[in-house]
Amino acid sequence: MKNLRKVSSIILCLTISATMLAACGSSKEDGGSNASGSAEVEGIKKEGFPIVDKPLTLSIMSQDAGVADWNQMPVLKEMEKLTGIKLTYQLAPIDSFETKKNLVFASGDLPDVFYGADLKPADQVTYGTQGVLIPLEKYIDEGYAPNIKKIFDEHPDIRKSFTTPDGHIYALPNVDLSAVWYRSPMWYNGKFLKALKVTELPKTTDELYTLLKRVKDEDPNGNGKADEIPLTSVKLDDLRMYFLGFWGIYDETVYSDKDGKVHYTPQEEGYKGYLTFLNRLWKDNLLDHETFSQTPEQKKAKGQNNQIALFNDYYPYFTLGGEPSGDNPLMTPVKSEVPGSPVYGKHPGISANGTFAITSSDKAPEATMRWIDYQYGYDGATLFAQGPENLLWKYTNKETHEKEWLPVPGGKERDEFRGTLTPNYGILTPGMNSSELTKGLKTDFDAWIDKENAEKLTPIGKAPFPNVYLTNEEQSEATALLSDLNTYVKQMEAKFVTGQEPLSNWDKYVAQIKKMGGDRIVELYQGAYDRWNSEK
Repeated sequence: MKNLRKVSSIILCLTISATMLAACGSSKEDGGSNASGSAEVEGIKKEGFPIVDKPLTLSIMSQDAGVADWNQMPVLKEMEKLTGIKLTYQLAPIDSFETKKNLVFASGDLPDVFYGADLKPADQVTYGTQGVLIPLEKYIDEGYAPNIKKIFDEHPDIRKSFTTPDGHIYALPNVDLSAVWYRSPMWYNGKFLKALKVTELPKTTDELYTLLKRVKDEDPNGNGKADEIPLTSVKLDDLRMYFLGFWGIYDETVYSDKDGKVHYTPQEEGYKGYLTFLNRLWKDNLLDHETFSQTPEQKKAKGQNNQIALFNDYYPYFTLGGEPSGDNPLMTPVKSEVPGSPVYGKHPGISANGTFAITSSDKAPEATMRWIDYQYGYDGATLFAQGPENLLWKYTNKETHEKEWLPVPGGKERDEFRGTLTPNYGILTPGMNSSELTKGLKTDFDAWIDKENAEKLTPIGKAPFPNVYLTNEEQSEATALLSDLNTYVKQMEAKFVTGQEPLSNWDKYVAQIKKMGGDRIVELYQGAYDRWNSEK
């Protein structure tokens, strides 16, 4: 289930012929707005339900987690009754959706709506300026999306984070202002801490090293074998963001300092500190020597076998097994020699990529905006998050939004059953989340997680680099540079950590980064960041 929640972040580049580009639609002075608009659809209401006087059908393209038939989902049936809008679905499995989406863009045979579509900034700029995706701000500001407008008015950073360089909004984010985790965090094995009589968690990198060394030397799993693994990972992708925070860095690619200066993480001194510490752990057998070869399943098997002391996962019991409990504490980020450390790359409150867009094929964009806007208000967000009332939950006090869970039909696992009710499962969908949606539904474990976050992460939380947009030309240049840089950085990260490349060659490495365009990446993102900051 955890893997289903991962949203693809791989940009697939397609070479599109001139004929295909013409099919996608040419650039328009108004940023690609649908010239016909809703002229062919009458009786669209700004308030009340249904949205349309006469039934309207929209085609929608999305990712399919493969749990249920969307035509039979109670949430979508409820929406059709409420709004008068029927949907037809063009679905592709999560693993192949990116390829299918790009083929659809290239062919010009467009759905009316992209939903849960992981539309990257480059997608929005490219297809927005071509007229394939239409600007949405007109419909938001003219009263067809009051819930979205309220969010934008109360949180102007969200609006400007989805406004492209040409001044248009081509896609909408998932908004979750209550979120803390941007990546899944690190956890300690509580059984190990108990065996070692640890009463206070490490607060510095030196204290962390000492604890991991004790794990290696003192047999905390008590089986008489030296099989404990103090720290494990899969290619460092699961711990990198968390550990960089020990050296004051809060994003893996670029970040800005308090003076507004942009930095490219892999060429910064804090990144060198991160590599140096991991190399120390590697040399002393405290970092799993299968880190660069094992699969997530192999890592999990070690957790189930009670061999791991410190690890990353969405929840600790996903790795260690057992039931949800407060026995395995969230790792407290530790301080290094860098002033102002640690920091934590907190969730920015919005998705990095767009989750919803309307195409030039849609003949009723006003009605479509009203349909999606419902999901950015309390009632719609509740419907899409938990399904209709009286299936999985019911109100105990509707006025205060207090709810309680109902028994799951057939004794099934609750979240899996929820996936048969709503498309909001396994993919990041448009809409909003807030603590109001779960009042009365949180378990003791949920409350414990909230407490751990409040004590350990929120006080040092810093939202990652904002969702900024490059122009088409800048994006093409950045994509080409980062393609080579990312490959080189990942290779060198592994070599530095494992000692294949001595850290005495750091200056040589930085010189190569700069030669490959590291400073140019800073320039490109500094310009985009300055534009973002100048937005009113």
